[in-house]
This record gives sequence, structure tokens and C-alpha cells, in this order.
Amino acid sequence: MKIYGYVRVSSADQNEDRQMTILREAAVPEGNIFMDKQSGKNFDRPGYKKLVQKLKAGDLLYILSIDRLGRNYEEIQQQWRILTKESCIDICVLDMPLLDTRNGKDLMGTFIADLVLQILSFAAQSERENIKKRQTQGIITAKAKGVKFGRPVKKTPDNFDEIVKVWRQKELSFEEVLKQCNMSEATFYRRLREHRRASEHQ
Repeated sequence: MKIYGYVRVSSADQNEDRQMTILREAAVPEGNIFMDKQSGKNFDRPGYKKLVQKLKAGDLLYILSIDRLGRNYEEIQQQWRILTKESCIDICVLDMPLLDTRNGKDLMGTFIADLVLQILSFAAQSERENIKKRQTQGIITAKAKGVKFGRPVKKTPDNFDEIVKVWRQKELSFEEVLKQCNMSEATFYRRLREHRRASEHQ
């Protein structure tokens, strides 16, 4: 039997230290801890896929909480069934002792574990949907207050015509043009096209 651990945080800037610390305390070898830094909306995650390839019948998988496994109700149920029933893996959810497949393998124990899993996976998906709803509401409120999202638009210099003219006469290098316009190459050519179209319609 080998012991594994799985850690998931929703984005690259979130901290996984708490999950890592608890898994180490559970005696999970460092090299057997797999991690993803992305949403739990589905199981299309590189770390999780590598973990599943490693797992063998009789192995034990630790996770801190069911929402670290995922936040999609149906997919959590499906993955749990695949791992525990088809692959014969034991799973221990550290913050929910009832979700430890090593215990209560009789009919009543299995029933209770399945019931708890359904409740927690439903709660995980509900929380995900609430987070999305709060984010949408926050964006709508921020836009109503005039908050701008995305990168600020680069302002075209007032002497853009003159810079382009000198550049076309080969009296100015392209690098110097970009520097004077304070633009990337892609932005410069986009503004050049826009400028040309505007001139044609004048």
C-alpha cells in the first residue's frame, strides 16, 4: 500500500501551505503529494490526472476536504465511485472523519459515507455557484461605479502622423518608432491600420 495526497487551490496566487502541512502531518511522503492550481469545476487537471495514473488497488489517498477534490456535484460522485469501487482505493477526507473508506465497510457504514458525500459534494457545488454569482454581481456593481476592467488603452501620440511619415522615409528605425509611441509591435500595427482606415473615410 502506498499513501498519496492531493492538494488543490483555485488560482496560482492562492496559498497551498495549509493543505501541504496537514498532509505532511498525516505522513504522506512529499513525492506522493500531487497539486493543481485551478478551478474545481471539473477533473481535467494535470496534477489530478498524474495522481490517478499512480494509484493502485489498496492505496490510500488523503485530501483535506471534499471541495479540494472538486466543486461539481455529479463529477465528485463519479470520481469517488471510480476510485473507491472500480479502482479499490481508500480515501480519507481529513476534515470529515465519516468520509474515510477504511472505516465502516459494512452496509450501514457505506450508506452513511455515501449520504455524507452527497451532502458535502452538493454543498461544494452550491458554494462554487454562489462564488460565481457574487463575482458577477461585483463586476456589475463595479462597472456601474465606472470601474474599468482589462488593460488600459494605449494612447496614440499626437504626432503619430509625423512619426509614421519619418519612419516610412527610413529616417527613423522601427525600434525608435515603438519607443516614441510607447507601444508594442502588435499595438503599433493595429493603430496604423486604424489610422489608415480613418484617413480613407475623411
